[in-house]
Amino acid sequence: MSQKNSPYTDTALAKRLGEHLSARKSIDDLLGIKLLEIDAGYVKMSMTVTDEMTNFFGSTHGGAVFALADSAFALSCNSHNKVTVAAGCSIEYLRPSFPGDTLTATAHFKGGAGRQGIFDIEINNQDGVLVAVFRGKSHSTKDSILPDEETETQA
Repeated sequence: MSQKNSPYTDTALAKRLGEHLSARKSIDDLLGIKLLEIDAGYVKMSMTVTDEMTNFFGSTHGGAVFALADSAFALSCNSHNKVTVAAGCSIEYLRPSFPGDTLTATAHFKGGAGRQGIFDIEINNQDGVLVAVFRGKSHSTKDSILPDEETETQA
């Protein structure tokens, strides 16, 4: 899943980080977001929409869809063992989803420079229909998530 000159190259490390970060209590627990797959610079997560996640019109609230995409973004950009935060993001809502739908967010590292990275996340429903697209810009710090791990340092 990694690209040339990418800090996202170590699949085994990404899996350890996914387990470590997913074990922490977070909004993912509240929304029922589950980690399905993780690799270096890649994550797939899912969430089943409940009645409590709807807006005035009975479709999924944009904030719930955003939270799923943001969680996939967060795990994918932290899969190289450097504490990485969002520097910006945007989302485009294309179709509604509804209670009972299972949404899947798939995040991919697209490229970067220095300590900045760009990630694209697609959110699909259980039928594979594209519901939303999210783009996140990340900023990696020099701090390690798992301090005992040897990792390549991003320039």
